[in-house]
Formats: sequence, structure tokens, C-alpha cells
Amino acid sequence: MSKEINIIELQVDGMDCANCAAGIDRYLTGKGLEKVFVNFVTGEVQFSLASTVLQQQDVEKGISDLGYRVINEDSVPPWWSIERKLWVAAFFTAPLFLLHILMVLGIPYPSIMDNPYTQLALCLPVFLIGVFHFGRSAWAAVSHGTTNMDVLIFIGSTAAFVYSLIGTYLGEPNYIFYETAATIITLVLVGNWLEHRSVQQTTTAIDELSQLQVEKANKVLHSGAIVNLAVEEIKVGDILQVNEGDTIPLDGRILSGTGFIDESMLTGESLSIAKTKGQDVVGASIVKDGNFRMQVTAIGKETLLSKIIEIVKTAQQDKPAIQKLADQISAWFVPIVLSISILTLVLSYFVFSVPFGNALMNSIAVLVISCPCAMGLATPTAVTVGIGRMAKEGVLVKGGQTLETFGKIKQFVFDKTGTLTTGDFAVKKIDYKGNDPSEIHNLIYAMETYSSHPIAQSLVKAMQAKGAKSMLFQSVEEQKGKGMVAEDKQGNIYELGASKNEAFNLSLLKNKKVIAEISIVDELRPDAAATIDYLHNKEVTTYLLSGDKTPKVQQVANDLGIKEYYGEQHPEQKLSTIEQLSKTSPTAMIGDGINDAPALAKATIGVSLSGASKVAIQSAQVILLNNRLSSLTKAVGISQATLTTIKQNLFWAFAYNIVAIPMAAVGLLSPMWAALFMAFSDVVVIGNSLRLKRKKIV
Repeated sequence: MSKEINIIELQVDGMDCANCAAGIDRYLTGKGLEKVFVNFVTGEVQFSLASTVLQQQDVEKGISDLGYRVINEDSVPPWWSIERKLWVAAFFTAPLFLLHILMVLGIPYPSIMDNPYTQLALCLPVFLIGVFHFGRSAWAAVSHGTTNMDVLIFIGSTAAFVYSLIGTYLGEPNYIFYETAATIITLVLVGNWLEHRSVQQTTTAIDELSQLQVEKANKVLHSGAIVNLAVEEIKVGDILQVNEGDTIPLDGRILSGTGFIDESMLTGESLSIAKTKGQDVVGASIVKDGNFRMQVTAIGKETLLSKIIEIVKTAQQDKPAIQKLADQISAWFVPIVLSISILTLVLSYFVFSVPFGNALMNSIAVLVISCPCAMGLATPTAVTVGIGRMAKEGVLVKGGQTLETFGKIKQFVFDKTGTLTTGDFAVKKIDYKGNDPSEIHNLIYAMETYSSHPIAQSLVKAMQAKGAKSMLFQSVEEQKGKGMVAEDKQGNIYELGASKNEAFNLSLLKNKKVIAEISIVDELRPDAAATIDYLHNKEVTTYLLSGDKTPKVQQVANDLGIKEYYGEQHPEQKLSTIEQLSKTSPTAMIGDGINDAPALAKATIGVSLSGASKVAIQSAQVILLNNRLSSLTKAVGISQATLTTIKQNLFWAFAYNIVAIPMAAVGLLSPMWAALFMAFSDVVVIGNSLRLKRKKIV
């Protein structure tokens, strides 16, 4: 019997950059843990203990020993927070920084500030804050064979402080740089504080979705009494009473009553939807008008809202390919910067005869100006914001890799029925071939009730309206791409499928003889033309792929301006066509998520348009929850904007370091200015990512 893999999730505080996450990742992997995932943006750490004898508390202690804090349910925020550290550090640093400014400007200042022991007294509290805040993390990383940004900050500030102590002991004013040590620590704390606040803003999509979850539900007991219970106590099959103004607690099916349901928080659809007996309702949607009783069909992680939250979280964890280069560089960044810093000190002092104090300041500036955080933040912050914005628009994306790939799609292949058309068919004409109309109606009704295809459902409704009655068959089979085949008790074989007569859509055969032909019409979606025009303006190629008759497929293609179309395609032919197109260029297949599932899986990216159904969530990488084709334009626009943002972020992160490190090495930047620029470099990256929240998508 295989052992069940239990994934443990922890919330960890104190990760500032990709190197921090990489350090925890290497530590956990080194301990033999499997399925390790560390996200420094959200603070999540996941792993499985299946292959080790370690306990969860052992892992938590190991993470704490690395210098991070594991947050449990009973954890309270630490009193000695980064905000308090920052205020204390700023209080003692301000006089030293002001002294430095006055000296540079030649403005008189109190003589007591010239006393090195006064400067030491002001710097010491700040330095101790730096030792415990940065030093602990730096030492833990180094002792476990890893590095992080704190290593650079600790070495730089300690070098300035120790050199100043030597100057104080020797009575050499030119050796004293207490203001440098204090300012480095304070400004980096400012950067960490700003970064922490900014990163929190990128993860609001999950928080907002989680807040939609309802805590209480009105359960109807067998006696008819209604009790208010916690949602956790509700089970599948329970009956709930939902009234006007209530938020529907869980997924279910209406047993009695009616209501107008607002599902905008899940699907982005602004209009309320009328729901009545027998129809499904989704947890977290709001009853705008009416009341009803419903039977619960899903609880816990099986509800649509929980699945959406899980998809969004998983998507934000997934790394796009573009991030791999940044991750590889970040892993080597700190050792390279340390080497450049040492080389700067040696060359400046021994080769270019720069005074040792100045050479040391140049070396420290190199340490401080370097910022691998920006490289680590470039991709995950943009992906987090992009996927979050898509979720608000009713578009789910399964993974950051999908988001990146979708932004590069050059070919869009559309199914016709239910995708470009409404899927609501009307019977235009029936040729009974001299047979009894009521018998024909009964046959059509009885056969099509076994199919979930949009045409079949429309025929069932049409035949019901004509008074059709059900009849029994020995067997009924739906042959994908061909139609329905049934056998009655007398051994007669009935077939209902595509007609060979161009004037009709469907033929009903009895023992291979046509006994009726049906003509049906299907209208285009109102947003189909605008969606195709949008894609053409994006200079991508569109295709129409359908099992319907070629003339009808051609008519839809002509109406929408689609030049390439394929009609009368069986499922295996659809697969072959998608496979060939995907070999030439990244290709997206847009279908209903049920009948087109194989083609969706074969395409580079599968896009499901079958609304907020669990089948849709499982069948494609991109799901349009509101069942509106116009959402595809939002998905394309946001994915392309996200990809552009990632490239901008990476350009800034690389360009910043390429320019800043040489400037620091040759003495054009003091350590204090270096600390200031470093503190805000990652905030620039996060700020650019946050622009995606409100950026106009075209």
C-alpha cells in the first residue's frame, strides 16, 4: 500500500528576497524533505515529511535557526517589530546623518558632535539592532552553506563600525565613519519595511477571495426548525435556508423557491442571474432578491470558491521560464559581490594608492549598493498581481508558466458550437418524410436526452414544447463526432446525426433509411465579432475548428472574418489539426471544456468557456468563469501586460546593478547613498508590478 503524501504548509516571516527563499529551500531539501516549495512573496513554505523521520516541530525549529519566524495560529506579532526597530534606529541615526550633511555643506555644528565617543554612543544602539536583525540571518545562512542579502549588509555595516572603533582608539578622525554604519542599517530597514508593505499589496486577490467564505449557515432540520450553525458543521446533503441579502454558504442545488443571484465576485459577471428549482448555486454568491431552500452538494475544499482560491495560489507559486535566469543569477550574486568588494579594496589601496579609509568606503559601497532582491522580486510580484487581476475579471489561470505562455500565443483556434455561437439552438424546420410527426418527436426526444451536447439539449427543449413523450430503448449510445445510436425492443436501429443533405443539419434514420431531417439555427455570440477583431488587431491568426457541416462553418467564419476554417472534424481529426498547428507556433484552443477536452489538452494552452463548472476547471489551463467570450480579450491583454512588466522589472534589476556596482567601486557613490539607492531599488520593481492592478489593458 502506498503511503499517502501529506503536504504541510507553514507561514514564515522574515524572508526578504529570492536568496532567503532559496536558502530555506536548500535547507529543507538537504534534510530529505520532498515537494518543497518556498514563496518569499507570500511567506508560504510547503513540504512533505513522507520520506523522513523528522517531525513538523523539528522543521519549524530548523527554519527558526535560519533566522526566520514560523507563524502559527496562536502566534502573536512580535513586540520588537521591524517598525519599532526602524523608529529606534532612525532616532539615533538622525543626529549622525545631520552632522554629516552639515560637515559636507560647511555649516557650523555643536562641538560635542565632533567627539568620537558621542558618535559611538549614538551609533552603538543602531549597530546592535543591525547585528541582531541582519547578523543573525547572515550567520545562519553562512553556517548552512548559503548566502543572502543580509550577509552583504552585515559585512558592510560591521566593517564601517569596526574601522571607526579603531579610529576612536587611535584618535584618528579620518578613520571614523560611525554615521556610515548607522545610516546603512537604518536605510536598509526602511527598504525592508517599504518592501514588506508593498509585497502585501500584491497578494490581495487571495485575501479578497478568502474573505468571501461564509462562517455561518441556516440549516433546516427534519422537524422543519432552522438552526444557525458554523459552516464546518454542514455536510453534503444538508438542507439550507437562504434569504434575500444572504451570502450563499456553500455550493448546492435549489429545492424550492427562486432568487436573483449576484456571482460577480467569482465570475466578474455584473448582472444578477435568475435561479429556480433544480438549478445549481455557487457558494459566496449573494442573493439580491428572493429566497429558497437548497441542498448542499459540496463542502470544504470541494466547493468552487475553494478550488478557485487553490488555483490562484498554485498559479502564483508556479515559476515562469523567464524567472529561471534571474534565479540562477541571484544564487551566485552574493558570492560574486563579495569578491568584487574585496577586489575593490585591494586594487584601490595597493594599485591605485587610494587612502585605506576611502578604499574601505568604496568596498563597503559595493556591498551595500548590490541588490539581488530586485531580481528575485521582478517575476513573482508581477505574476501575483497579474493572476490576481485576472481572477477579479472572472478569468482563472493555472500557473505562472501558463500566464507567460499565453502572452506569447500567436494562433487561436475556436470551436464553433457554444463558443463562437450561443449554443442555444432553435428548430427551424423538420421534414417528416411522410411519417407521423408525434412519433418523430418522441424518437428525437428520447435519443437526445442521453446527450449533454448543446444541440441535443436544445432539441430536447424543442421536442418538449411539441408535447413529445419519452420511450424505452434496449440501448442508447452517443458516438463522439457522429451522433446518437439507439436500438428498440424489436431490434430496429435508429441513428440521429449529421445530415448529408446540405439544406438540413441532422438526419434521423431507421435501419439506415432517412425518416426525418431537421434544420436548426444557432446565433453568433454578441461579443464574438469584437473578440475576433481584437485578436486580429493583436496580429495573431484565428482558426475555426468544428464538427459541423463545412458550409455552415464557412458561413460563421465569413461572418467573423476568420480566414482559416475546418468543418466536419471528428475528435481525432481535431486532435491532429491542433497538434500540427502547435508545432508551427504557440496555439490556444478555445472550447466548452467538456466535448473539446482532448483538443484543449493537446493545444499549447487550452481555454475553457463553459462557465463556472467544475468540469471546466479541470479541462483547461485558462477558464473564463463568466462564460463570456469577451473575457478572452481581458485574458490576452493582462497576460501580455504582465509579460511586459516582468521584462521591465528584470531590465531595471539588471541595469541597476550593472551601473551601480562600478560606480560604487570607483568611489562615485558613498555607502550612505548606496544604502539609499539599494533600499528603494526593490520598491521600484514592486511599484511597477502594482501598476498592473489599474493599468489600462488594450
